[in-house]
Amino acid sequence: MAGKSKGGKNKGKAQGAGQSVSAEPEVPVADGAEVINPENGEVCDPPAAEGGVADAEKTDGDAPVAAQPGKKPTEAGELHLYPVPVRTQSGEKLELQLSPGDSVIDVKQFLLDAPETCFYTCYDLILHSKDGSTHQLEDYNEISEIADITSGGCSLEMVAGIYDERSIRSHLRRVRELLSLSSLHVSLSTSLALQQESAQGKSAGSEKTVIQELDGLNFMEDSAGALTNLLASAPAEIKCVESIVFSSFNPPPSYRRLHGDLIYIDVVTLEGNKYCITGSSKSFYVNCSDGSILDPKPTKQSLEASTLVGLLQKISAKFKKGFREVLDRRASAHPFENVQSLLPVTSWLGAHPVTEHRRDAARAEESVVLSYGTELIGMQRDWNEELQSCREFPHGNPQERILRGRALYKVTCDFVDAAVKGAVGVINRCIPPINPTDPECFHMYVHNNIFFSFAVDSDYEHIPKDWKPDCQNGATRSTKVSSSGVEAKRDMNHSESTEVSNSISDNSSDASAEAQIADSEQATYASANNDLKGTKAYQEADISGLYNLAMAIIDYRGHRVVAQSIIPGILQGDKSDSLLYGSVDNGKKISWNESFHSKVVEAAKRLHLKEHVVLDGSGNPVKLAATVECKGIVGSDDRHYILDLMRVTPRDSNYMGQEHRFCVLRPELVASFVEAESTKQSTRQKVPDASEESGDQVASTSDAKASSVEGDDKSEESSAPTLEENSNSNAEILFNPNVFTEYKLAGSPEEIAADEELVKRAGTYLLEIVIPKFVQDLCSLDISPMDGQTLTDALHLHGINVRYLGKIAGMIKHLPHLWDLFSAEIIVRSAKHVIKEILRQSADHDIGPAIAHFLNCFVGKVSGASTKGSHGNAQSKTQKGHESSQTQKSTKGQKLNNTAASRKGLSTYSHLKSDGIWSNIKEFAKSKYQFEVPDDARLSAKRVSVLRNLCQKVGITIAARKYNLDASTPFEALDILNLQPVVKHSVPTCTDAKNLMEAGKVRMAEGTLNEAYALFSEAFSLLQQITGPMHKDAANCCRYLAMVLYHAGDTAGAIVQQHRELIINERCLGLDHPDTAHSYGNMALFYHGLNQTELALRHMSRTLLLLSLASGPDHPDVAATLINVAMMYQDASNMNTALRYLQEALMKNERLLGPDHVQTAVCYHALAIAFSCMSLYKLSIQHEKKTYDILAKQLGENDSRTKDSENWLNTFKHREEQVNAQKQKGQGTNASDNAINFLKANPALLQAMKAAAIQSGDGSANVNRSLNAAVVGEGVPRLRGVDERAARATAEARKKAAARGLNVRNGPGSNSASDELAHILKVINSVAAASSTSATANAQQSASEGQATNGPAQNGNASEAKAADTNGPSVKSTGNTPVGLGTTLELKKQKSKQKS
Repeated sequence: MAGKSKGGKNKGKAQGAGQSVSAEPEVPVADGAEVINPENGEVCDPPAAEGGVADAEKTDGDAPVAAQPGKKPTEAGELHLYPVPVRTQSGEKLELQLSPGDSVIDVKQFLLDAPETCFYTCYDLILHSKDGSTHQLEDYNEISEIADITSGGCSLEMVAGIYDERSIRSHLRRVRELLSLSSLHVSLSTSLALQQESAQGKSAGSEKTVIQELDGLNFMEDSAGALTNLLASAPAEIKCVESIVFSSFNPPPSYRRLHGDLIYIDVVTLEGNKYCITGSSKSFYVNCSDGSILDPKPTKQSLEASTLVGLLQKISAKFKKGFREVLDRRASAHPFENVQSLLPVTSWLGAHPVTEHRRDAARAEESVVLSYGTELIGMQRDWNEELQSCREFPHGNPQERILRGRALYKVTCDFVDAAVKGAVGVINRCIPPINPTDPECFHMYVHNNIFFSFAVDSDYEHIPKDWKPDCQNGATRSTKVSSSGVEAKRDMNHSESTEVSNSISDNSSDASAEAQIADSEQATYASANNDLKGTKAYQEADISGLYNLAMAIIDYRGHRVVAQSIIPGILQGDKSDSLLYGSVDNGKKISWNESFHSKVVEAAKRLHLKEHVVLDGSGNPVKLAATVECKGIVGSDDRHYILDLMRVTPRDSNYMGQEHRFCVLRPELVASFVEAESTKQSTRQKVPDASEESGDQVASTSDAKASSVEGDDKSEESSAPTLEENSNSNAEILFNPNVFTEYKLAGSPEEIAADEELVKRAGTYLLEIVIPKFVQDLCSLDISPMDGQTLTDALHLHGINVRYLGKIAGMIKHLPHLWDLFSAEIIVRSAKHVIKEILRQSADHDIGPAIAHFLNCFVGKVSGASTKGSHGNAQSKTQKGHESSQTQKSTKGQKLNNTAASRKGLSTYSHLKSDGIWSNIKEFAKSKYQFEVPDDARLSAKRVSVLRNLCQKVGITIAARKYNLDASTPFEALDILNLQPVVKHSVPTCTDAKNLMEAGKVRMAEGTLNEAYALFSEAFSLLQQITGPMHKDAANCCRYLAMVLYHAGDTAGAIVQQHRELIINERCLGLDHPDTAHSYGNMALFYHGLNQTELALRHMSRTLLLLSLASGPDHPDVAATLINVAMMYQDASNMNTALRYLQEALMKNERLLGPDHVQTAVCYHALAIAFSCMSLYKLSIQHEKKTYDILAKQLGENDSRTKDSENWLNTFKHREEQVNAQKQKGQGTNASDNAINFLKANPALLQAMKAAAIQSGDGSANVNRSLNAAVVGEGVPRLRGVDERAARATAEARKKAAARGLNVRNGPGSNSASDELAHILKVINSVAAASSTSATANAQQSASEGQATNGPAQNGNASEAKAADTNGPSVKSTGNTPVGLGTTLELKKQKSKQKS
């Protein structure tokens, strides 16, 4: 959608800014060449905004940025927009910028976002064309179908429409929405920029020399106190009216309906007047009712308007003033801050103290009037029909794909929203089951046309002993929970499987114990997860004629509910003939159908599955291309549905045995393996096999010493390919999904053996190549996860299942930050199962106290029977003797709703103690992850990052106050503010946009900025039209656009894009997600590039706060950020503070990575450069020597970075000689002052240095830094203590920058005898603006190294970048990369990739 609205007349300044006026950054293309859009040969354009909002990029919210609103980037090709005047219902005029391809719905959305027209909801649009004819526009028309707006002369007119009951209610809802600012999500960055702008206005004369130190370093250690700073205070509400509620005169009597009355509204204005308003089909007017009798006559003719807002403005002056303020407030926000996210992220922190809960009649009305769930009775949506119809949309050309993608995305998001509400209703027992006579845990529910069933967590006891016939104590315990319900519940083909499974459970005597285990496992969490993955895989394969169900998994209050759309006809009547394919009875009878099979074969090719033959229970061969247990069903709509896709990838040969029945390989690993095998085959003749070599190499260094910096590009790339990379050359590598299962395979023993061998090879590939390579990347900081979420994303991206956490943890013990991260993740995942067990047994009134008690046991030290907030109770104390693990296990088969305990009056949690909880956690970690939880783990759990991870995984919201985590009971029941559902879903992704982004990353690495800009802009435009701007892929596009603009020298434009990314990340990922932290870091570097150092430091302060919450203070990314902060202070001539930050960074890196890591070398280099700025050349030489020694040891003396270090060393020596010579002449006294003044006078130089520092900041660089520090610490006299270390860090940072490419470019000059500053100046001149750019970019990288977490989206490139960077943390600047772009981008990409 390309339209934008231009601000109307006489709007206030703020409004004009926030209006949909797009301040599009200048396109960074120097040569006015048009860029051809690769898809369709048309010229493509910078991002168009959805709904006008996105497009309306605001200049002044991005504050100090000088964005030029009027400029149109012609160079990169525009999506051409034409001005069309619009006459509103009130006679005002405004102008929209429209594209001929915009639909009428798009135009209405633009009008809904423009301040002048935001309160009009019911109107018709009339188009007046050039020749004088008028056309009434229908919603789904495209403007180009009606008239040609390109020639000018067209205008639009809004004509009041006729209200009906539905539209008048939505009008009222829109008015309430506009009057509330709760939907406005103002980012801290926007507020900081606006504050800075106003401060600059007041003190125009003062210079930046007064920059104070914003935050002491010690605040990093106090992350518990940081909780209070995460949430911004809510914006003050602007009151326009006392209340607007439905009148108790509703509904209108029949005789008034005949006169058009639709609704009566009671309004109390701020002046204290009460009005009864009639909403009729034509307008709103004040009627004469007073008291309890309706008098429908209008009071005065003048008190009538076509909208409620218009009427309220007439009857209340205070409303008019307040409404103007509300619009101004909205307009002063960034347009993206007004856009609602379709999949909002939940926060683990809530405001403290809790805000007062005030009376609000409108809110009460909405909650009571709406039915349970999303839709009113009689308005239920047929989710399945909507979804399948959208899938059937044509998708031959880009425009059709956009329409189809938008429809699919919207329907799926709406389905997820409805599924979450329904699942909460099911768990809270608000929705009755459809099979009330079955045991409770097998109940199934239908609500709002969605089918809900429970998945039982048999993961808690890794092997369900209760099923084993020889298990005396368990046999009676859970026999009821036999597979009956499990299958019934998990399978969507409700009717068949219910019958089948019941028959199985009735005859359980003759079913083998093995089969029972298998059946019980079917309903586990694992099978639900796998089913969702399988559904996504078939969805992406997108085979015409083969349909999936919409699906979501909701975890809430300890239960897991699976929500699915309903196959038409399956719940009505006998559909025994509807099963066309697969088996409902574990392979005894296997159905088969030719047309169904042909479709499944087509999908199987894309999923690397083999067509093979299995034997059914009677020994008949059946040819399948999927697993036996999947089911192909024909619905009453004659569509072919495939369900129960628990194993679309083969079994994991490293986890065999019945208890691991659902341990399958990840699709990413299968794609990676297939690619590696095919490259192996294709390269066999030409070159020795690269990936095999790298595999051996990696395996040999499986202890993953940090020294193994060199990685093999090929195996790296193959570790994260997408499923789409299935070229024909890979076609012969197909897996049989039914090997290593209980089903009998037909075919020759050789064929079966070959199939098994292939699956085993994939398992070996995972163990011997992928995991060691992953570990190597972790150690070199090419992948730098910061918290549990980014760690999980990184594992999945590389095709590694989370069950390998324990194995990988054993390989990275030598790096403290990784050991902490992995052990904390395993502990949190184990604790999650323990707390879910407690929640399942807690009555509704005990949930808050139970969570508080558990957190006290987990973090504190609970040994008594009751704690604050827990209702202790004699019976529960007496039964305490048993280990709580026993209690918990025995509850396995209890009723899901666990009301039994509450009826007896016991609180089920009050007997729990810290020791019992921790023994359960250790037991679970041992069985699930083969991980021995260390004894000191309870101490390491007293960290905010661990608490955050646990709250996010369980859906807990706690008060954002300072907790004393060392107390025995840090939490009270009142600290638990909410328990929210945690959702997994199958919302589709936009592959076209991802492909454009991958292409853009390649162009960016090659240095063709204009092409990269065009590709990223087109990707962003696509995403805006399909998903809207609130999507993490859109954020990635913005980040890349910011980098391209920055490298092209347009820092202001880069800030505009980076600000967009920051807002999207805050809304889609969370306020304290590591990607959000890196967004703040990048904003800081860009602001610093505009010499707005104070604003930059405020953003850096926020970055450090967020990183301390996500990872705690001990992480290489934190050290990298500290170096960036130090560079900023250094540029502001605050050398003391800079040295303290550098010293802290150096100590961190030494501690975390060791003295010989390349990253440590980078630290030393930064320090050397810092000391040289202070004319302390002796220290510079010491530190640079340390740098050189580490690089020579790790990379060899011939590596370009080692040589650069040597050049710097020579430069420092020259400079020292010169200073000594000057001293002899008596001129050396104020050398350091001269140096500082010189730097002040040459901001470009400063930037180059900063860049250098930044470069040193990238992940690997950080590592080097700390290593250097460590080394220096040992080898250098410590007389100067702080200064020396700090200096080292600075120099090292610089060095790293240099290593990244700055020095490389400067290298030759460094041997010259000119003094070092002159030398740097010369370098800077030679690099010109590019150097400063690269500096920042490098800085960014350093920040971004943490950012790699953004990786998943970026991963493809990232992998390339990373491959480029694997040779060493300091990115080698390659000769052919463009000066301004090359190395930094690579670094950044690498980082991102690693992160991902």
